Amino acid sequence: MKEKDRARTETLRSVLSAFSYKRIEAGRELEEAEQVDVVRKQVKQRNDSIAEFRKGNREDLAAKEEAERDILAALLPPQKSADDIRPAVRAAIDALPPDQRNQGAVMKTVMPQFKGEADGGLIRQLVLEELART
Repeated sequence: MKEKDRARTETLRSVLSAFSYKRIEAGRELEEAEQVDVVRKQVKQRNDSIAEFRKGNREDLAAKEEAERDILAALLPPQKSADDIRPAVRAAIDALPPDQRNQGAVMKTVMPQFKGEADGGLIRQLVLEELART
């Protein structure tokens, strides 16, 4: 607020509001993991809005949402890279019998290992790439 950064102030206020709603819904104080989930949800909402604004040729609104998304993303813990995830995907595929090697089975094994640490879309892409190699 003192820096007069209006976008950052409004974005952080929206996150605090989301925390309040979640706290009321839960009926207790939020744990750190729940707070991270709230911020992730806010980032996802911004990504969805960006896609919709671009479809409607509203680049000005898309840019505003991108700025807010970047502010929120800075609050999140760092995400795992493809190089960090690929060995786990490979191991999950190798652990499955050949007749059960499909996207759903591999995703079911890998996703819990990276909950909150990696984007599901990235994991899905890596699973498809590694399944194509087998």
